[in-house]
Amino acid sequence: MTFQERFLSLTFPLTTLAAALVLAGCSLAPKVPEPEITVPAAFKQAAPAEGQWKPAVPAEAAARGAWWSVFGDSRLDALEAQAEKANPTLALAASRVRAARATLSGAQAGRWPTLGLNAGASRARSAPATLGLPDGAAVTPSTVYQAGLGARYEIDLFDRVGNGVAAARADAQGVEASYRSVLLALQADVAQTYFALRTLDAELAQLDATLGLRTENNRLIERRFSAGAVAEFDVARSRTELATVQAERAALAGQRARTEHALALLLGQAPASFSLDVAPLLAAEKVPEVPAGVPSALLERRPDVTAAQRSLAAATARVGVARSAMFPALALTAEGGHASSELENLFKWSSRAWLASVVFSLPILDGGRNKAVVEQTEAQLDGAVASYRGTVLSAFADVEDNLANLKAVREQVRHVDEALVSARRAAELADKRYRAGEDSYLQLLDTQRDLLSVERQAVRLRGGWATGTVALIRSLGGGWVAPQ
Repeated sequence: MTFQERFLSLTFPLTTLAAALVLAGCSLAPKVPEPEITVPAAFKQAAPAEGQWKPAVPAEAAARGAWWSVFGDSRLDALEAQAEKANPTLALAASRVRAARATLSGAQAGRWPTLGLNAGASRARSAPATLGLPDGAAVTPSTVYQAGLGARYEIDLFDRVGNGVAAARADAQGVEASYRSVLLALQADVAQTYFALRTLDAELAQLDATLGLRTENNRLIERRFSAGAVAEFDVARSRTELATVQAERAALAGQRARTEHALALLLGQAPASFSLDVAPLLAAEKVPEVPAGVPSALLERRPDVTAAQRSLAAATARVGVARSAMFPALALTAEGGHASSELENLFKWSSRAWLASVVFSLPILDGGRNKAVVEQTEAQLDGAVASYRGTVLSAFADVEDNLANLKAVREQVRHVDEALVSARRAAELADKRYRAGEDSYLQLLDTQRDLLSVERQAVRLRGGWATGTVALIRSLGGGWVAPQ
């Protein structure tokens, strides 16, 4: 009988035994808990729009995940693409995904036998006493050359390896969900910073217009003062108002520069090498309506909820891994090759050697170490359940907050639009009355200040409307259900 035939004749019964033990084995992991969470039938703040928003473009009409395309802004589209390509925080999250996938591959390798090649030489001299010889007897050193293959395979009796793979897979899926969460946060930050910049541009445009008005008023008052028509008090007050607006514009320009720097960092660029052209947010621009949809769908869309759910699954599998350490383990090993004291005889048939073994191990006394590990994983599972519940509740609250914020913004816009019409009319009448000498310059200043305040409030509300819509989309997981 050849060496290969003898090897197979010995390992076949062991393989049969292993197969039977695998079939008899069972998983010690508990069932994945289902946290008790009351999912509302509808969002409390999801009141229908009052005809002020244009219908949203259905998500299916845009590239998958490109929710910002509903704003119809090509500059925003380009910024989002650049951020996804160069943002360092996103690159860090992507590296964690690769590491988690590698860990999963390592865990899956435990399902397969290991096969290794070993070759080497050893030279040794034994003590005479170990050979049954008197002390001082001459013992000749010996040299042994070896070459062979070794194989080992662990029978997964209680699904220890399987639960380890399940935990690693859930971890990898959770890390991927965390990556999507980072990506969604980045996309939302880019969009909100972009709209904040455009809002500041609109405010700066208003202040520039006001500066022109103040400069014109100052020239008019100085001419009237030279003609003796007004007192010096009006001149001083006019110059004060002009300088005040100039100071406000300088402060706003500094704020715009800082916001532009923040956008550059999101895009992975140095602030010194990035600039965004001025593009005031216009009152005519419409913000798309984003319906909240059904609350239960939120649990499928939000990447942070998915990450928490996968962490829950991983914690459950680790309980099974910890419990399996308290039960028997069975390993099969086999080695075959050649050994010889002469190198030229190493691969001769007479130098062949082989070994096959079945090793059964069972922990008996470990000082409570395995029990402590089981209790630790069970406590971590309880924590994962609580974390998942907290994440879901926070997701619902996040949507409700953003819905309430947009509802308030819409109401504010309606009232401010009415106030803007009245303020413009009042400023027009005050200017005419002052030029006709019917009112004082203080009256004109008050009406102009009121108009500037209402105009700036209207601009900020338009910006808040856009950034609030982005915040709602982010809280919905970057997607929504198109209205029926």
